[in-house]
Amino acid sequence: MVLYQPSNGYCYNSDTHFLYNFTIECLKKFKNVNGDILDIGSGSGILGLLIARDNKKLNLNQCEIQKTFQELSTINAKCNKIDTQMYKGSFLELEFDKKFDICVSNPPFYHSNVIKSENENLKIARYNDSMPLNLFIKKVSKVLKNDGKFFFCYDVKQLKEIVKLLEECKLNIEAMQFVYPKEGKDATLVLIYARKNSKSLLRVLDSIYVFEGNEFTSKVKKIYEMCSTHSIKVEI
Repeated sequence: MVLYQPSNGYCYNSDTHFLYNFTIECLKKFKNVNGDILDIGSGSGILGLLIARDNKKLNLNQCEIQKTFQELSTINAKCNKIDTQMYKGSFLELEFDKKFDICVSNPPFYHSNVIKSENENLKIARYNDSMPLNLFIKKVSKVLKNDGKFFFCYDVKQLKEIVKLLEECKLNIEAMQFVYPKEGKDATLVLIYARKNSKSLLRVLDSIYVFEGNEFTSKVKKIYEMCSTHSIKVEI
């Protein structure tokens, strides 16, 4: 999959690859994956495009606040011959014309008290000022169909608040996976699958360890191989 990205702005990273793999693994239990999927904060489009590539019956929808990424998402969809509908604007403020069977997102999750980049493009993509966690989860619950699926990743330090907010919004966590930089280090990222009005018990998947020494672990290499993405940097 060829993906154009900005040479001087936010670029996708391993978090998105891990979230894609997590989503695909969780969807394997369903025999007929179809309907509308919404990629919230689509950026260059990588997450939604990869999931749509591997699930041909899904109708891809993307939501993006930044004009540059709206254009890049659309270009990348055309390059990879995947149809998409782009919703332009803030996810929190948009009124959608339908509800969705699946929502996916690698949202901006750095806390607002972290020292920020001066690059406005990076600020919006990384820090949760523009999409606070509580408002983000409430809006997802609103746009999901009953029994709809929600896949996202977030800073593991905020897991306690995530669990509380999901429960308040009737989103039951069905699966979770932790990402560690390497053995002996604390987890830095949590991948979560929640389902609207579900009562299923929680399943914790095997953890992902990114590095073994200075090399990617075999599990991470396999994820990158499955994604099979090729990035091309462009001036914006």
